Amino acid sequence: MDEVMAIFVSRINWWVYILLMMIGLYGITIKQNFMKKVIGLSILQTSVILFFVSIGAKKNATIPIIEHAHDAGYSTAEAGHFINPLPHVLMLTAIVVAVATLGVALALVIKIYRQYNTLEEDEILQQLGEDK
Repeated sequence: MDEVMAIFVSRINWWVYILLMMIGLYGITIKQNFMKKVIGLSILQTSVILFFVSIGAKKNATIPIIEHAHDAGYSTAEAGHFINPLPHVLMLTAIVVAVATLGVALALVIKIYRQYNTLEEDEILQQLGEDK
């Protein structure tokens, strides 16, 4: 039992990210209001970005820049002393995609509201059914 608790406490940030993912997924799938769906999408994207950034973190490590002396040639370095920058760089790209997705989603929500005067999915479907 103590081992399970130790594992749980040592990975508490992962559990927080999973909770955020579930909140975002709940907002996307269960809520009927389109604005709430957009907020759920944003929470889900943010939790995934936080998760990947935390995976790339390493204690007592430094950035992967090796300083070379002019006379000494190339110095040897162990890979274990450096942080892998790839997850962080990929998450920068994911942040840009998330902002673009949020902008397009908000523009669509505005367009839907102007056309139907509501953001509730069932009311919009009812209006679409009356048009036929």
